[in-house]
Amino acid sequence: MGVGTPQGGVISPLLANIALHGMEERLMEFAKTIDLKDPKTGRQKSWQMKCQDLTIVRYADDFVILHEDIKVVLQAKNVIQEWLNQVGLELKPEKTKIAHTLEEYEGNQPGFDFLGFTIRQWKVKTTKQGFKTLIKPSSKSIKTYYRKLASICDSHKNVPTKALIVKLNPVIRGWANYYSSVVSKEVLTKIDHLLWKRLWRWTSRRHPNKSAKWVKKKYFSGCKETRNWVLNDGEYILSQHSDVPIVRHIKVKGNKSPYDGDWTYWSNRIGKYPGVRKEVTTLLKRQKNKCASCGLTFRPTDLLEVDHIIPRSKGGDNTYKNKQLLHRHCHDTKTTF
Repeated sequence: MGVGTPQGGVISPLLANIALHGMEERLMEFAKTIDLKDPKTGRQKSWQMKCQDLTIVRYADDFVILHEDIKVVLQAKNVIQEWLNQVGLELKPEKTKIAHTLEEYEGNQPGFDFLGFTIRQWKVKTTKQGFKTLIKPSSKSIKTYYRKLASICDSHKNVPTKALIVKLNPVIRGWANYYSSVVSKEVLTKIDHLLWKRLWRWTSRRHPNKSAKWVKKKYFSGCKETRNWVLNDGEYILSQHSDVPIVRHIKVKGNKSPYDGDWTYWSNRIGKYPGVRKEVTTLLKRQKNKCASCGLTFRPTDLLEVDHIIPRSKGGDNTYKNKQLLHRHCHDTKTTF
């Protein structure tokens, strides 16, 4: 009988989370015992500061431990290994790497890869720290992804243009959206160019006796709504990686859950919440969870009211542009005067 679950299986992340539950707590217990002094005061750091300095980021069974002192990182590695031994697990040497994000460490290149991203710091003179952290798609992920695009093109040599576009579009949108919160605009543009070269070969080989001008007119300029040199059949248009906007990800607070009842936080974050009107969640998100009158952040216990900026009685319309969300007492103050 086999042991374990297949890689990529639906149940694997759940089982990993169950098995590794408690790892973060054990690491925080270790953090409290670290002998570290504040460089400014020379005094021993409080346990709260020690816990803030030592960071663990985990996704299923992949995790990284971050700290400015290499000695602490090595100690943390031993602590984690001892903890894993208790549940019958161990760190794989070939998948365990100790690296510096800014400088070369023991022959290793600066930075590290995690979940398809490359995390590295670069020396600059424009920041107080003297460096800047950049997170980009990893080289391995880029190569693997392009091979997938190429494989799709090669396996669909004789299909209609529409069929190829339908096959490629979900793949393109999925990969571009995954990297849309990091420094990836240059990479997305580069992949668009590489894919275009592949598609040009795909179209040219279908019509070896036709001129490049004819091929371009048939496959890359048949739809007025799209810019030139984008594959289309007049109805379906190939998605472009570089069209996906780059929006920085805002981390979810560690003590927050969609089921905790904090509807103002989740409405502002994702624009919806069960039991709350769409109108309210839309205004909350637009106003970044703040009252349009007093500027204070809304709390779940606050009473909120939708206000027409220009009253309906004075010709104001009922569109979102003429609406704002206020505390009830702010609304009362406005209508009084």
